[in-house]
Amino acid sequence: MKRTLPFIGLALGIAMIAVYGWGVSHSTDAKEARDLPPEPTVTYSAEDATSGERIEHGESMSDVEEARYALHAQHHAHTALETRKIPGGFEQPDMTSVADFALSKDDLVVINPGPGEYVHVMEGQRHGYQNLTVGITYTAPGGAPPMHTHVGEEAHVLTERQKILYALGDDVFVMEGPYVVNIPPMVPHSFQNLDDEVAELVVIFPTNVWEYDVLDYFPFSTPESQAIAEEARQGQ
Repeated sequence: MKRTLPFIGLALGIAMIAVYGWGVSHSTDAKEARDLPPEPTVTYSAEDATSGERIEHGESMSDVEEARYALHAQHHAHTALETRKIPGGFEQPDMTSVADFALSKDDLVVINPGPGEYVHVMEGQRHGYQNLTVGITYTAPGGAPPMHTHVGEEAHVLTERQKILYALGDDVFVMEGPYVVNIPPMVPHSFQNLDDEVAELVVIFPTNVWEYDVLDYFPFSTPESQAIAEEARQGQ
């Protein structure tokens, strides 16, 4: 397969993750076959939107800035549809008590980027960080976020021995945990859980703001991608 964009993946095995957006059908057979932990509840709803703000699936949606379109054109041929951020105002923590420094997952904002995909987001600017944002995903079997990009780099960490299908640039491949994947700035990417249990990926950004642009491209609906996913599943 032709490789047009760089990536670094460290793994003990090989696995696979796929990408899709809202409205794209996907199999839920594995999800229905066993009991899974309950899906998280998003923190923000449309009722929480400020004047002129649009909130869907727990995220603030806005048009892509003109300057950002030019940045996209430098890195890939796809069209950016919208920019998504964490809604709501916040007060800077005093950083004077243990509670300011030590957070549980339940303390974090929850968003729902795609079918079967939720993220507990520790957005650095809300929690006293200068250059760090971390997310913990709830990725159900078959779940995936839409194809998207970030202005800065990102790392994915999975500690369990699960298979995830990735789209990174023009490459579609499988990773099996434990692993670390390096996602360079502005490289289109997504992932899909091929396992029959919920996957919890840790996603790490060297910035204190959570933000990404959604693209008009779904790489895992192709026969080639589906064949890669099926081969990985058969190898379980």
